[in-house]
Amino acid sequence: MARVAYSDSVSFEAAAPSIAEEKISRRAALLRSVLRVQKRSLSKVDTPIPELRRHLRRIEPFVPGRRKYTEMSPIDANGVPALRVAVAGSRSDRCILYFHGGGYAVGTGALYRDFLWRVAEAARAHVLYFDYRLAPEHPFPAALNDAVSAYRWVASRYDRSRTAFVGDSAGGGLVFAAMLKLRDEGLELPRAAVALSPWTDLTMSGASWQSNAAADPMMDADKIPQLARNYSAGTDPAHPYVSPVFGNPDGLPSTLIHCGSDEILRDDAVRMADKMRSSRCDVKIEVWPKMPHVWQLYARLLPEGRQAIARIGKFLQERI
Repeated sequence: MARVAYSDSVSFEAAAPSIAEEKISRRAALLRSVLRVQKRSLSKVDTPIPELRRHLRRIEPFVPGRRKYTEMSPIDANGVPALRVAVAGSRSDRCILYFHGGGYAVGTGALYRDFLWRVAEAARAHVLYFDYRLAPEHPFPAALNDAVSAYRWVASRYDRSRTAFVGDSAGGGLVFAAMLKLRDEGLELPRAAVALSPWTDLTMSGASWQSNAAADPMMDADKIPQLARNYSAGTDPAHPYVSPVFGNPDGLPSTLIHCGSDEILRDDAVRMADKMRSSRCDVKIEVWPKMPHVWQLYARLLPEGRQAIARIGKFLQERI
């Protein structure tokens, strides 16, 4: 196994040669180029969040994957709107609670349609996607409270040893925040967690926010601070339930973290892994060279996306 270091304090042993190598697929290289053009274009405009949401709603009908599901049922998860999904291989005794990304400002189940079935298939589980309340209309702790409510719904119907949290970007950070809050309240945690390009530090103090600002093909470091202000809304952004990298991870369950090597959020991931490792948590981090932010969502296009989801599925099947 190749040993790869991405910060002064964190390193990991790549579990597969393809992760340690710098080569990426032609499709990934093309996607990086497209995302970079889009990033430059969007940097010139300031799109209000309501307008961004309207634009994303227009995209929803074109997201593929609908035929892959054997179940897509709207659920009221203790007052939180949710969608329970399953595919042919889903086991009825396994449930993954999915925390969507979107800077705590956007995100819908329809946009995740082509990704959720892949997670359900890879993990052989039901997936409960939930719509937490969004900022700026509903700042912290609205999303966190909704996550806890949704998990209580899951925990009342599934054995805890058969449950897991999975989340991306802001949702990845919310995964950790929810686990900290649940642990602090004395509630039984899920058996495992997966965080994809997690946003764990809303103070944006990680070195990669500056060192990767130009290299990141997708995320604009100048746009993110407003999202952080919208969500924290007067709460100290270093509060562990807002920025879980500043929390005490003692007792958190077995966790897999994925991130790209040149993401501005890279150090949000590696610092979280380092802190968990220092607390003797079972944590595994994979830093994939040159992958864009949450590249797993592009699995229909990218072989790296499909490979990453397969690894997520293997991790979860071994634990739940």
